[in-house]
Amino acid sequence: MFNFRIQHELTCVAEGDGQFFARAGAMVAFQGSFKQEKVLFDTNANSSMLRSVMNYASRKLSGENIPIMKVNGKGTYYMAHFADHVSIITLNQGQSIGVEGENLLAFTPDCKYGVKFVGVGVISQKGLFTSKLTSIGPNAQVAITSNGNPIVLETPCVVDPDAVICWTGQDPSVRTDLNWKTFIGQTSGESYFLEFSSHGEIVIVQPSERPSGLKLSVD
Repeated sequence: MFNFRIQHELTCVAEGDGQFFARAGAMVAFQGSFKQEKVLFDTNANSSMLRSVMNYASRKLSGENIPIMKVNGKGTYYMAHFADHVSIITLNQGQSIGVEGENLLAFTPDCKYGVKFVGVGVISQKGLFTSKLTSIGPNAQVAITSNGNPIVLETPCVVDPDAVICWTGQDPSVRTDLNWKTFIGQTSGESYFLEFSSHGEIVIVQPSERPSGLKLSVD
Protein backbone atom coordinates (compact mmCIF):
# COMPACT_ATOMS: atom_id res chain seq x y z
CA MET A 1 0.00 0.00 0.00
CA PHE A 2 1.26 3.47 -0.87
CA ASN A 3 0.82 6.60 1.23
CA PHE A 4 1.18 10.14 -0.13
CA ARG A 5 2.98 13.00 1.58
CA ILE A 6 4.13 16.47 0.49
CA GLN A 7 7.77 17.51 0.20
CA HIS A 8 8.78 21.17 -0.06
CA GLU A 9 5.18 22.10 -1.02
CA LEU A 10 5.85 21.34 -4.72
CA THR A 11 6.24 17.57 -4.71
CA CYS A 12 3.97 14.61 -3.91
CA VAL A 13 5.92 11.66 -2.53
CA ALA A 14 4.38 8.17 -2.70
CA GLU A 15 6.00 5.70 -0.31
CA GLY A 16 5.26 2.00 0.08
CA ASP A 17 4.53 -0.87 -2.28
CA GLY A 18 1.70 -1.95 -4.56
CA GLN A 19 0.15 0.46 -7.04
CA PHE A 20 -1.36 3.91 -7.44
CA PHE A 21 -2.43 6.19 -10.30
CA ALA A 22 -0.81 9.41 -11.47
CA ARG A 23 -1.02 11.97 -14.21
CA ALA A 24 1.13 10.84 -17.14
CA GLY A 25 4.53 12.52 -16.97
CA ALA A 26 4.22 13.42 -13.28
CA MET A 27 7.30 11.44 -12.21
CA VAL A 28 10.41 13.52 -11.50
CA ALA A 29 12.43 10.86 -9.62
CA PHE A 30 12.12 7.56 -7.76
CA GLN A 31 14.11 5.31 -5.45
CA GLY A 32 13.33 1.60 -5.63
CA SER A 33 11.75 -0.46 -8.39
CA PHE A 34 8.79 0.89 -10.38
CA LYS A 35 6.94 0.22 -13.62
CA GLN A 36 4.60 2.71 -15.30
CA GLU A 37 1.96 1.90 -17.87
CA LYS A 38 -0.73 4.02 -19.50
CA VAL A 39 -4.30 3.36 -18.42
CA LEU A 40 -6.26 2.65 -21.58
CA PHE A 41 -9.85 2.69 -20.33
CA ASP A 42 -10.52 2.73 -16.59
CA THR A 43 -8.68 2.87 -13.28
CA ASN A 44 -11.46 1.08 -11.40
CA ALA A 45 -10.35 -2.53 -10.85
CA ASN A 46 -13.83 -4.05 -10.43
CA SER A 47 -15.43 -2.44 -13.47
CA SER A 48 -16.70 -4.61 -16.31
CA MET A 49 -15.33 -4.03 -19.80
CA LEU A 50 -18.56 -2.26 -20.80
CA ARG A 51 -18.40 0.02 -17.76
CA SER A 52 -14.71 0.72 -18.39
CA VAL A 53 -15.39 1.72 -21.99
CA MET A 54 -18.31 3.93 -20.91
CA ASN A 55 -16.16 5.65 -18.27
CA TYR A 56 -13.45 6.23 -20.86
CA ALA A 57 -15.98 7.62 -23.35
CA SER A 58 -17.48 9.98 -20.76
CA ARG A 59 -14.04 11.35 -19.88
CA LYS A 60 -13.14 11.72 -23.54
CA LEU A 61 -16.34 13.52 -24.50
CA SER A 62 -16.34 15.76 -21.42
CA GLY A 63 -12.76 16.99 -21.84
CA GLU A 64 -11.79 15.53 -18.46
CA ASN A 65 -9.76 12.72 -20.04
CA ILE A 66 -6.28 13.62 -18.78
CA PRO A 67 -3.66 10.93 -19.50
CA ILE A 68 -3.41 8.61 -16.48
CA MET A 69 -0.73 6.02 -15.78
CA LYS A 70 -0.73 3.10 -13.37
CA VAL A 71 2.39 2.92 -11.23
CA ASN A 72 3.42 -0.44 -9.78
CA GLY A 73 6.40 -1.09 -7.58
CA LYS A 74 8.10 -0.56 -4.25
CA GLY A 75 10.04 2.37 -2.85
CA THR A 76 9.72 6.15 -3.00
CA TYR A 77 8.21 7.90 -6.01
CA TYR A 78 8.35 11.69 -6.52
CA MET A 79 5.71 13.56 -8.55
CA ALA A 80 5.28 17.20 -9.57
CA HIS A 81 3.72 19.34 -12.29
CA PHE A 82 5.38 22.55 -13.56
CA ALA A 83 6.39 23.55 -10.00
CA ASP A 84 2.72 23.92 -8.98
CA HIS A 85 1.83 23.79 -5.31
CA VAL A 86 0.73 20.29 -4.26
CA SER A 87 -1.95 19.42 -1.70
CA ILE A 88 -3.08 15.98 -0.50
CA ILE A 89 -6.68 15.28 0.45
CA THR A 90 -7.65 12.20 2.47
CA LEU A 91 -11.24 11.07 1.91
CA ASN A 92 -13.42 9.30 4.46
CA GLN A 93 -15.18 6.11 3.43
CA GLY A 94 -17.90 6.99 0.90
CA GLN A 95 -16.84 10.64 0.64
CA SER A 96 -16.51 12.20 -2.83
CA ILE A 97 -14.57 15.12 -4.19
CA GLY A 98 -15.00 17.04 -7.42
CA VAL A 99 -11.65 17.96 -8.99
CA GLU A 100 -10.82 19.91 -12.11
CA GLY A 101 -9.00 17.44 -14.38
CA GLU A 102 -6.11 19.83 -15.02
CA ASN A 103 -5.45 19.95 -11.26
CA LEU A 104 -5.45 16.19 -10.64
CA LEU A 105 -1.94 14.82 -9.97
CA ALA A 106 -2.34 11.37 -8.37
CA PHE A 107 -4.71 9.13 -6.40
CA THR A 108 -4.64 5.79 -4.62
CA PRO A 109 -6.57 2.66 -5.76
CA ASP A 110 -9.09 3.21 -2.94
CA CYS A 111 -10.52 6.05 -5.04
CA LYS A 112 -13.18 5.35 -7.68
CA TYR A 113 -12.47 7.66 -10.61
CA GLY A 114 -15.17 9.05 -12.91
CA VAL A 115 -16.77 12.18 -14.36
CA LYS A 116 -19.81 14.14 -13.23
CA PHE A 117 -21.94 16.85 -14.81
CA VAL A 118 -21.67 20.31 -13.27
CA GLY A 119 -23.44 22.46 -15.85
CA VAL A 120 -21.58 25.75 -15.72
CA GLY A 121 -19.51 25.34 -18.85
CA VAL A 122 -20.15 28.73 -20.47
CA ILE A 123 -18.94 30.47 -17.34
CA SER A 124 -15.48 29.02 -17.09
CA GLN A 125 -12.85 27.44 -19.29
CA LYS A 126 -13.28 24.28 -17.22
CA GLY A 127 -16.35 23.06 -19.09
CA LEU A 128 -19.60 21.32 -18.20
CA PHE A 129 -17.98 18.41 -16.40
CA THR A 130 -15.50 17.76 -13.63
CA SER A 131 -13.64 14.69 -12.44
CA LYS A 132 -15.13 12.86 -9.46
CA LEU A 133 -13.23 10.66 -7.03
CA THR A 134 -15.07 8.64 -4.40
CA SER A 135 -13.53 6.78 -1.47
CA ILE A 136 -14.17 3.03 -1.70
CA GLY A 137 -11.59 1.99 0.89
CA PRO A 138 -9.65 3.09 3.99
CA ASN A 139 -6.66 4.56 2.14
CA ALA A 140 -8.28 7.03 -0.27
CA GLN A 141 -5.90 9.90 -1.00
CA VAL A 142 -5.97 12.45 -3.81
CA ALA A 143 -3.06 14.73 -4.74
CA ILE A 144 -4.01 17.99 -6.44
CA THR A 145 -2.05 20.93 -7.82
CA SER A 146 -2.67 24.66 -7.73
CA ASN A 147 -1.07 27.67 -9.36
CA GLY A 148 0.24 29.22 -6.14
CA ASN A 149 -0.59 28.46 -2.53
CA PRO A 150 -4.18 27.16 -2.34
CA ILE A 151 -6.94 28.88 -0.42
CA VAL A 152 -9.00 26.43 1.65
CA LEU A 153 -12.54 27.58 2.49
CA GLU A 154 -15.27 25.99 4.56
CA THR A 155 -18.75 26.12 3.09
CA PRO A 156 -21.00 28.03 2.73
CA CYS A 157 -18.99 30.28 0.43
CA VAL A 158 -18.98 31.89 -3.02
CA VAL A 159 -16.03 31.49 -5.41
CA ASP A 160 -14.87 32.45 -8.89
CA PRO A 161 -15.42 29.50 -11.28
CA ASP A 162 -12.12 30.31 -13.01
CA ALA A 163 -10.20 29.83 -9.75
CA VAL A 164 -11.90 26.78 -8.22
CA ILE A 165 -9.88 23.56 -8.03
CA CYS A 166 -11.96 21.09 -6.04
CA TRP A 167 -14.71 20.67 -3.48
CA THR A 168 -16.35 18.09 -1.26
CA GLY A 169 -20.06 17.60 -0.73
CA GLN A 170 -22.89 19.07 -2.77
CA ASP A 171 -22.16 20.62 -6.16
CA PRO A 172 -22.45 24.41 -6.44
CA SER A 173 -25.20 26.50 -7.92
CA VAL A 174 -24.57 29.44 -10.25
CA ARG A 175 -25.08 33.05 -9.22
CA THR A 176 -25.06 35.86 -11.76
CA ASP A 177 -24.68 39.59 -11.51
CA LEU A 178 -25.68 40.65 -15.01
CA ASN A 179 -27.28 43.93 -16.04
CA TRP A 180 -27.19 46.33 -18.96
CA LYS A 181 -23.76 47.64 -17.90
CA THR A 182 -22.29 44.20 -18.47
CA PHE A 183 -23.02 44.35 -22.19
CA ILE A 184 -21.45 47.78 -22.77
CA GLY A 185 -18.22 46.95 -21.01
CA GLN A 186 -19.04 48.71 -17.70
CA THR A 187 -18.65 45.60 -15.58
CA SER A 188 -16.61 44.74 -12.52
CA GLY A 189 -15.33 41.62 -14.28
CA GLU A 190 -17.03 39.45 -11.67
CA SER A 191 -20.38 38.60 -13.27
CA TYR A 192 -20.60 34.89 -12.47
CA PHE A 193 -20.04 33.02 -9.22
CA LEU A 194 -20.27 29.49 -7.86
CA GLU A 195 -22.24 29.31 -4.64
CA PHE A 196 -21.71 26.42 -2.21
CA SER A 197 -24.66 26.38 0.17
CA SER A 198 -24.07 23.29 2.31
CA HIS A 199 -22.35 23.56 5.67
CA GLY A 200 -19.07 22.06 6.83
CA GLU A 201 -17.67 21.03 3.45
CA ILE A 202 -14.37 22.15 1.88
CA VAL A 203 -13.71 24.21 -1.25
CA ILE A 204 -10.19 24.83 -2.54
CA VAL A 205 -9.38 27.68 -4.92
CA GLN A 206 -6.11 28.92 -6.36
CA PRO A 207 -4.84 32.54 -6.34
CA SER A 208 -4.83 32.52 -10.13
CA GLU A 209 -7.68 32.56 -12.63
CA ARG A 210 -8.02 30.51 -15.79
CA PRO A 211 -8.90 32.42 -18.98
CA SER A 212 -12.66 32.85 -18.93
CA GLY A 213 -14.76 30.87 -21.39
CA LEU A 214 -17.18 33.77 -21.89
CA LYS A 215 -16.42 37.42 -22.61
CA LEU A 216 -19.30 39.83 -22.25
CA SER A 217 -17.58 43.21 -22.42
CA VAL A 218 -17.47 45.31 -25.60
CA ASP A 219 -14.19 47.07 -26.53
